[in-house]
Amino acid sequence: MTGFFSTQDFDVFNIDGLDERMEGIRSRIQPKFQELGDITVPALSERTDEEMHLHIARHARRSVNPPNDTWMAAAPNKRGYKKMPHFQFGLWGDHLFIWTAFIYELPEKENIAKTMIENLDDLVKVLPEDGWISSDHTKKEAKKISEMNEGDILHVLERFEKVKKAEFLVGRRVEVSEAVKMSKDELKQLIIQTWTELLPLYKLGTRVQQTV
Repeated sequence: MTGFFSTQDFDVFNIDGLDERMEGIRSRIQPKFQELGDITVPALSERTDEEMHLHIARHARRSVNPPNDTWMAAAPNKRGYKKMPHFQFGLWGDHLFIWTAFIYELPEKENIAKTMIENLDDLVKVLPEDGWISSDHTKKEAKKISEMNEGDILHVLERFEKVKKAEFLVGRRVEVSEAVKMSKDELKQLIIQTWTELLPLYKLGTRVQQTV
């Protein structure tokens, strides 16, 4: 069975030149994001009890360097997603990722981090054992949750609170070799499963943002 994403899709990130790579992203990857978004975002709306909107990254601010990754996001605001807790699915050249994301543009980032620290015991319980944590959505580096203890997670959250550019993203990653075997239905199920498991985290962040 042929997977929904192919090795050629991931190879887009080897194309030299901003315009050339963006053409590859627009022609090969973004239509597949649209397909996946059309089936996963409505399911997310049902689970969050709020209307979620699909956003496909356009990389419009780039003028020289081509993007090393690309993504789609889901958030309750039709106009944007970066200033609120949101959900992501996307590709780097060697893996795909599924995140619940709290990035540096959050206006209540510090308060969200403090609340997560105060609720650390409950937070740890919802983290998927086969999941990953990232502190920077612009970099590939992430840590396996299975290799972290509660103190490690606390350290990530304290950095998220105190460092302006620090972020907190939790979810799953799938290496290219496995990703290219997955059908659209299998991807849909994994995306919805991951986002659903992390809903308590999303709702905690959203609640803080709405009450401040």
